[in-house]
Amino acid sequence: MQFTELDIHRNILEAIKEKGYKDLTPIQEQAIPKILNGNDLVGCAQTGTGKTAAFAIPILDVLHPIVGSLKKRKFIRTVVITPTRELAIQIQENFDSYGKYLNTRSLVLYGGVNQNPQVQALKEGVDIVITTPGRFLDLYKQGHISLDQMHHLVIDEADLMLDMGFINDVRKIIKLSPKNRHTLLFSATMPFEIRVLADEFLTNPEYVTISPNTKQKIQQSIYFVEKQDKKQLLKYVIQDNQLEHGIIFSRTKHGADNLVKFLTKNDIPAIAIHGDKSQSARIKALDKFKKKEVQFLVATDIAARGIDIEELPMVINYDLPNIPETYVHRIGRTGRAGNEGKSISFCGKDEKTYWQDIIKLTKAKVKEIKDHPFPWKEGKPNNSNTKDNSSKKNFRNKKNSGKKSSNSRKSTNSKKNKKRWY
Repeated sequence: MQFTELDIHRNILEAIKEKGYKDLTPIQEQAIPKILNGNDLVGCAQTGTGKTAAFAIPILDVLHPIVGSLKKRKFIRTVVITPTRELAIQIQENFDSYGKYLNTRSLVLYGGVNQNPQVQALKEGVDIVITTPGRFLDLYKQGHISLDQMHHLVIDEADLMLDMGFINDVRKIIKLSPKNRHTLLFSATMPFEIRVLADEFLTNPEYVTISPNTKQKIQQSIYFVEKQDKKQLLKYVIQDNQLEHGIIFSRTKHGADNLVKFLTKNDIPAIAIHGDKSQSARIKALDKFKKKEVQFLVATDIAARGIDIEELPMVINYDLPNIPETYVHRIGRTGRAGNEGKSISFCGKDEKTYWQDIIKLTKAKVKEIKDHPFPWKEGKPNNSNTKDNSSKKNFRNKKNSGKKSSNSRKSTNSKKNKKRWY
């Protein structure tokens, strides 16, 4: 199905055409008509499938006749709740892009920055607010936000907000909004808590589910590597393949910072982005990466959803995620908008079960790279039990090969130990 077949305003279609979009993605094809019909909707689809357009386009079509001219007083008509600042910024860019020939005005609200410019923008009037939960509730309590004229409430990446502990704030925002609102809930996965939220706050919702699937245009490969050799393998892969630009995913903030130090030390320009960075530092890091002032962005999963970088050629999973859906989100940063992309994953022995879960979910054919300097060594995977047992065995061997005086001390110590036990 093509966008021209949708019953939406010609100005929106013109903006879509300028972006080069013709065919709808599965989530767009199923969700947009239902939203245009005024149905509450629960959409389940991973990031990178055109989900933002699936709700932004029909919302703009509904708002266009309501908003009217630029001289007409503006009220908040639509609120989009999202878990991260980066994702909020990206969603606003989409609203502004699809609505460039309309009179709608959007605003992003998030914490970590001075609230005064945001408050001033609210006073001047906006139609669409894209916000993280905390800053929204803060400004609402201060009296800067009114929801009396609200039409749409969108809860985006609901499962991530659940993981990040925002779900109670989301409930508060839902309760503050008008009961006759049009509510849309999108989530990459559908855990029980999200279903409860949907049943509690949505009215006879339609359900649209797009099964997670890695894109065919992403070439995926896997290196099975000893954990302690991962850094050297990363250096080898970058230099051997002459990689110039990509995102490297680390499981922890500390790990991301360490990787940046390692890469920089080896003359590979890199910068980190994670939750401990200030908002200004995160924006600066993304800007540098987009301008290719640094080769690699080392990120935690805060960047797995919400970062849209055109023609990103490569994603490297330095650490495998323990949630298989996250793998889909990560590699979805590349191969976007019909472009080809590549993903490289490193799998340590301690991550073997993570990789098995990923393959089970994605059913993807992934090329195993066997010819590299740091393959798995023969033997059982290292874990705490085998390590402890090995240490004990070595300790016993040293004791047995010791002098008679050592054996005598061992015998004496054993007697003392017996006394202590009793």
